[in-house]
Amino acid sequence: MIVEIGHYALILALSLSLLQSVLPAIGARTGDARLMETGPLTATASFVLLAISFSALTAAYVMSDFSVLNVFQNSHSLKPMLYKITGVWGNHEGSMLLWVLILVFFGALVALFGRDLPASLKANVLAVQAWITTAFLLFILITSNPFTRLVPAPMEGQDLNPILQDIGLAIHPPLLYLGYVGFSVAFSFAVAALIDGRIDAAWARWVRPWTLAAWIFLTAGISMGSYWAYYELGWGGWWFWDPVENASFMPWLSGTALLHSALVMEKRSALKIWTILLAILTFSLSLLGTFLVRSGVLTSVHAFAVDPERGVFILGILCIFIGGSLALFAFRAASLESGGLFAPISREGALVLNNLFLTTAAATVLIGTLYPLLLEVVTGEKISVGAPFFDLTFGPLMVPLLLAVPFGPLLAWKRGDLLAAAQRLYVAVGAAMLAIFATVAANSGGEILAALGFGLAVWLLVGSLVDLVGRANFGKVGFRVGLSRLRGLPRSAFGTALAHFGLGVTVLGIVATTAFETETVTTMVPGQSVDAGGYSVQFDGIVARTGPNYQEQVGTFTLRRDGVDAGSMESAKRFYPARQMPTTEAGITTTWFSQLYISLGDPAPDGGTVVRIWWKPLITLIWIGTIFMAVGGMVSLADRRLRVGAPARGRGRKLAEASA
Repeated sequence: MIVEIGHYALILALSLSLLQSVLPAIGARTGDARLMETGPLTATASFVLLAISFSALTAAYVMSDFSVLNVFQNSHSLKPMLYKITGVWGNHEGSMLLWVLILVFFGALVALFGRDLPASLKANVLAVQAWITTAFLLFILITSNPFTRLVPAPMEGQDLNPILQDIGLAIHPPLLYLGYVGFSVAFSFAVAALIDGRIDAAWARWVRPWTLAAWIFLTAGISMGSYWAYYELGWGGWWFWDPVENASFMPWLSGTALLHSALVMEKRSALKIWTILLAILTFSLSLLGTFLVRSGVLTSVHAFAVDPERGVFILGILCIFIGGSLALFAFRAASLESGGLFAPISREGALVLNNLFLTTAAATVLIGTLYPLLLEVVTGEKISVGAPFFDLTFGPLMVPLLLAVPFGPLLAWKRGDLLAAAQRLYVAVGAAMLAIFATVAANSGGEILAALGFGLAVWLLVGSLVDLVGRANFGKVGFRVGLSRLRGLPRSAFGTALAHFGLGVTVLGIVATTAFETETVTTMVPGQSVDAGGYSVQFDGIVARTGPNYQEQVGTFTLRRDGVDAGSMESAKRFYPARQMPTTEAGITTTWFSQLYISLGDPAPDGGTVVRIWWKPLITLIWIGTIFMAVGGMVSLADRRLRVGAPARGRGRKLAEASA
C-alpha cells in the first residue's frame, strides 16, 4: 500500500506540474494576479507530493520489500541499514526521483523566499521550473518507474553495487544533485527574464544567491566524489578525467564564471547579455551531465543506466530545453541592453578575464569528453581521450587565470590602477619567490615545474589575504582600530578571501602530490618490509573475515619510523556473493596533511601477495582547499546584502506601471 501511495503521489505531482507550467505563465502574460498566485501553491504542493513519493520508496528499501523491482535489484536483507537507505539513490530510478525531488524543492524555495520578486517574473520563473519538472516526471513514469511491482515477490534481493556501499555515497550524490539542480533556478530566472524582456541589476541581485548556493553544493559534491573514488576504488588517484567526472566539472567551471559575471552585472549593470547566456549554458551542461550518466553512451563506474531508450528520452529533453532557451536568447538578444562600459584595467575587466579563461576551460573539457563519442558515431572508430590531453590543454589555461586571481579584489570598479594593485601584492610576490627558491634548493636544482607550482600556490594563499589586510590598514591605524575595521567589512569580502585561499590550498596539494608522490609495487610475503614515505612497512599476513553481506581477505601491516613502532594498517579484498563482485578496500594512514596508501592486489604464484604502496605528500590539502572554497561561499551567502534581496522598485515606478 505504501508503494502505491508513492506511485500515485508521483502521478499527482505530474498533474500539478502541468498546471504550474501553464497557469502562472498565462497570468503573467495577461496580468491576472489570481493565475500568477497559482505558481507558489502548486510549487509547494508538488514538493510535498514528491517528498511523499520519495519517502515511500525509502520505506520499501528499509523494509526490504522485494516485491518492488527497484528494491529487488538494488538491495539485500543483510545489507546494513545505512546502505539500505543510501541504496534508494544508488541506482538509476531512485537517483532520478531524488533529482526531481531536489528540483521541486528549489521551486518551493523560490515560492517561499521570492515574495519581493515582481509578480510576473516570479510567475514565469515558477512556470519554467515546472516545465523542467514535467519533462523529468514524464521520463520517470514512462521509462524509469521506481515503483514497478514484481509478481511473485522474490525471497531475496540482488544487493547494491558493492562499490556504492560506502558512506561517501550517502553524501556525494545528494550534494552533487543540489549543485546540478540548483543551477536550474538561474536558468529559470534567465528564461523568465527573456520572456519578460527586462534584465537589470535587480535581476542579478535576485539570481546571485541561488547561483552561489548551487556552486557551494556542487563544489562539495565534486570534492566528496573525488575523495570517494580515491579511497574506495583502490587506484590511488584523486582525479582521472573520467567522462562522468568531467560531466560534473563542466557546470562547475561555467557556474564559477556565472557567479563572477552576475557580480559585475549587479554592481555595474554590465555584462547583461553574457550573464544570461552563462545562466543558460551552465544548466545546459548540468543536463548534458545527466544525459551522459544515464544514456548508456558511456562506460564508467559512475554511470547508472545503459538503456538506449532512456538515453533517447533524455536527449529529447536536452534538445528541447537547450535548443529552446538558446533560440529564445537569439530572438531576444538584439533587443537587450548590453550594459555599462568600463576600462580594460578594472575589476570588471579582471572578472571578464576570469570568465574568458573559465569558459574556454569548460569548452576544452567538453571537447575532450564528447569528441570520442562523436567520432565513434561518425566513423565507428573508438578512441579514448585521457589525462595527457587534459593536462596539456586545461593546465596552461589555468596558470594565467590563477596568476590574475589576487589582482581582482584590489582593482577599482570601472577604472583601476594595475601598478597600484601590483605594489600592494609585493608581500605575495616575495613569498612566492621564496617558495620557488626553497623548493629548488631542497631538490638540488631539480623539479623546476614543481617549484613554480609551489610559488603559484603561495602567490594565491598570500594574495588572497592582501585585500583584507589592506582594508584593515593595520600599519596606519594600529592593531585595535584595524581589527575593528576588519570586523566591519561585509561578509562577502571574507567569503571571497576564503574561497581564493582555498584555491591556493588545493593547488598546493595538487603540485605536491603530482611532483613528489612515490609508488612501490611489489610481491610481499609475511615478515617482509618495504620503505615508503619515511616508514618501514612490514607485511604481517592475510586474515579472513566475514561481514554482514560479504567475505574479505584482510592484509595487515605494521609501520615503523626510525625503528620505532608507528602503528598498523589494514587493506582488504572483499567479495559480495549476491552480486558476485570483488572490491578493494584501501588502507590509509594520515600524517599531518600527507598519507600512506596501501592497496592489496591478487595472490602471486609464489605464495606472496601483490601490494601497492603510495606515499602521497600533502594530498589531503586538495580536499581541504575545497572545504575552504565551500565555506567561503557560505560566508558570502550569509552577507546581509544577499539576504535582504534586491532593492524594491521605487514608488513612482510602481504608480507608473499601475497607470499604464
